[in-house]
Amino acid sequence: MTDVGAPATLSKSQQAYHWLKGQIANQQLTPGRRLVLGSIAAELGMSVVPVREAIRQLEAEGLVTYERNVGAHVSMVDENRYRASMQALSLIEAAATAMAARELTAGDLRRAREVNERMYAQLVDADPFDPHAFTALNQQFHAILYRRCPNARLVELVEAEWARLGNMRDSIFTFVPDRAGTSVAEHEEILGLIERGAPIDDIEQQLRLHRAGTLQAFLSRTLSEHATEGGTA
Repeated sequence: MTDVGAPATLSKSQQAYHWLKGQIANQQLTPGRRLVLGSIAAELGMSVVPVREAIRQLEAEGLVTYERNVGAHVSMVDENRYRASMQALSLIEAAATAMAARELTAGDLRRAREVNERMYAQLVDADPFDPHAFTALNQQFHAILYRRCPNARLVELVEAEWARLGNMRDSIFTFVPDRAGTSVAEHEEILGLIERGAPIDDIEQQLRLHRAGTLQAFLSRTLSEHATEGGTA
């Protein structure tokens, strides 16, 4: 196999890296999936050496976890890390969006609504539902709103926190797909508040509730899974 989703001018390890990263991003390799060097190397038509190097690079980025005597696997969603990041985002992103509300143009709001309509289309037209594509649109929607914030440092903090989430942000709607429809509806509420010129505090509060809702959906799902595991042990 020669086409691994990366330019042929890249080294084999970089070709393997891009292929693996793409497989993780599009959920072909899901959290917890074991990465067998020999199988991956055979699929990519290369030796295990560049594949091992690619996995080490992904491990450094937090996308892959290596356990002694077990091997490498796609990193799971870290519950504590996800909770901390979402709690931080519920504060700083809400503040940035609220501060940006009066700076948004009619074009910005139109683009945000178009993105939200594409998110809705993902729910009703995509078969099966693509959580990675939905997440990408979700980030695009929110970026349109908060990047008009006049406080550049606050924008930097928001984007740094998104970066800290790493592959967790691409996995979350895999764990809580039912949350996707609610998110689209809440986006419309946020846009409505901004368009009506609602008080800044109301917009900020709505953003906090929006983030808290996604976090709560994830924690509820995790709690349910732990209870199920406990009941079948």
